[in-house]
Amino acid sequence: MSDIIQYMNKNKDYNKLFTMIQNSGHAVALTGAGVSTLSGIRDFRGKNGLYNEMDAEKIFDIEYFEKDPSLYYSQAGSFIYNIDEKEPSIVHLVLGELEQKGFLKALITQNIDLLHQKGGSKNVIEIHGSPSIHYCLRCAGVRMNFEEAAAIVHRGEMPKCPNCGKVLKPAITFFGESLPAEALTKAVTESQKADLMLVLGTSLTVQPASSMPRYTIDSGGKIVIVNNMPTPLDRMATLHFDDLGMVFEEIKNLLAQS
Repeated sequence: MSDIIQYMNKNKDYNKLFTMIQNSGHAVALTGAGVSTLSGIRDFRGKNGLYNEMDAEKIFDIEYFEKDPSLYYSQAGSFIYNIDEKEPSIVHLVLGELEQKGFLKALITQNIDLLHQKGGSKNVIEIHGSPSIHYCLRCAGVRMNFEEAAAIVHRGEMPKCPNCGKVLKPAITFFGESLPAEALTKAVTESQKADLMLVLGTSLTVQPASSMPRYTIDSGGKIVIVNNMPTPLDRMATLHFDDLGMVFEEIKNLLAQS
């Protein structure tokens, strides 16, 4: 009997969540690595995260990159330059559909895997930068897109500037670099405008992303958290779930019925 009651309560929570999304005037999502683990991409800081196997302090250090970019390209090849082989998860796809139907106004992500775009989202704010562009640290205006750079990395080489020969850097924010100012400004603005923020797959421990839900709360909005680990804002969430896949399967079903 208790299992049946728990199931019914869960269904009520799913319906409440969907109603909140439908009735929101300006819903925004904030996503972290947990969203992409459903696509087979390992997170960085989790129990089995990539940081346990590699020296991330060097790989993503801007000073070290300028001295020896080969470390980044040799290590990142296995988890950044194979993302073209990964497919968007149910979360990516449903978030894309929510935007297309006008329910979701913006998506703020800590991820650098481009899967939100692949899942159909258009208004994606990448606050940790993106590998979609590689550029020369010396020659202004020299750009290479992800597909070109990935093809070079797959050959065991590094993308280089055609003008000066310097190895190109991805537009991911490395340690020692400032976050992209335009993206950060947009993220703060969207968070403050949001009357509902979906906090998905992030334990809210890394700044400045962890501040975004507080902007929403301080502006009178509500937050919903879906994460399999505790976060500092759990007590401030209107709803809390721990299974991203299950939640978004339910939202997908409710969207189909609406």
